[in-house]
Amino acid sequence: MATYIMLASFTEQGIRNVKDTTKRADAFKELAKGSGANIKDIYWTLGQYDIVAIADAPDEMAMTALGLALGKSGNVRTQTLRAFSQADMTAILAKVV
Repeated sequence: MATYIMLASFTEQGIRNVKDTTKRADAFKELAKGSGANIKDIYWTLGQYDIVAIADAPDEMAMTALGLALGKSGNVRTQTLRAFSQADMTAILAKVV
């Protein structure tokens, strides 16, 4: 499984209903299961992004489908980053010529 970092910012709708954010996080975890992904952690943050989620997914298509499904709710806008562990990076660097 590949690891992804999802950065989210509340939309106007999302901030209006911010008291439901933890319930929406639980619903997001269930939604992820339907895409074959697993949400490892969710953090609410200060700064440019309001939420950071760490997910494992089988591939980019599954993660993209999850991001689109989440976006349909209208509560957040997201940016998703592929993340590499130290072991992954070591293997990548071994291929650098």
